[in-house]
Amino acid sequence: MKRRPTWAAIAALAMMAPAPAPAVAETRTELAVMTWNVCTATNSACGLYRADAARLARTVGEYATSRPIRPDVLFLQEFCTGADQALEAGLRQRTGRTWLVRSWSLTSASGAPYTCHPDWQGRPRGVQSIAIAVAADTATFQAHPLPAPPWYVRRAVLCATIAAKRVHACGTHLSVGTAYDDREPGAPYRTRQIRRLMAHAAKPGHHSVFGGDLNVAPPDSGTGSAAGRRAVAPVYRAYRECDQRGTGRTGRWTHSAGDRRKKLDYLFAPRGSVLRCHVAAATPLSDHRPVYVAVTF
Repeated sequence: MKRRPTWAAIAALAMMAPAPAPAVAETRTELAVMTWNVCTATNSACGLYRADAARLARTVGEYATSRPIRPDVLFLQEFCTGADQALEAGLRQRTGRTWLVRSWSLTSASGAPYTCHPDWQGRPRGVQSIAIAVAADTATFQAHPLPAPPWYVRRAVLCATIAAKRVHACGTHLSVGTAYDDREPGAPYRTRQIRRLMAHAAKPGHHSVFGGDLNVAPPDSGTGSAAGRRAVAPVYRAYRECDQRGTGRTGRWTHSAGDRRKKLDYLFAPRGSVLRCHVAAATPLSDHRPVYVAVTF
């Protein structure tokens, strides 16, 4: 005849059982990103055209520290390589944080540098570039060439990996879509550029944030070319665009040319990660408005 365990025996066994593991606090990573086509290199219609390195660094620094979202990462387009060091030093001075700045220089179809026009004192300013600035002690940077029309400037996506945050951030400036850049029907180069951008932005084990001046309008905006809108549609299906309004995708305009206004500048992040978005007011300094996103992973 089997004996049933007594309550005393059950209590003793319970005391011998291992205690449940303590709950592990979930680690959250917060990040803010800004993208801005500063229009300083060759476009005489912009206020920062031919601005020297000090003024350019000061202006970008003001936009990085005086808006509702203060970025940890900056994507800049139509920048000039001669201002890289000034921007790095200026951001450090303004924020008290370590900043790293890297740029990728555009070249012409022949491989020659696509030189920025000199500043107002006639001094050289380097080469027109895309740049990325990261508030971090350490980061790794890599440029990935993109398909581009062989008769015009080369294009690339510039990425920064911030290992401490497991973040992979990529900025770019795509072909313009006018008669001199991606002129064939169907936006073939921008379509391929966006596919490559998505591929390079995805990094296993990391959170992806990417964007820049994509030179296409949102899928349901009704502006720009239909081919350009189709080119960016896959990104909307896979990610959240920071200024995407509800179920629509139009967002606020970010570029103006005379009385024509449209959205060309984007910041994408994983769905569910976007906390808020800010689009700065129009400024005579550039034909583009800065765009900001705050995310949490």
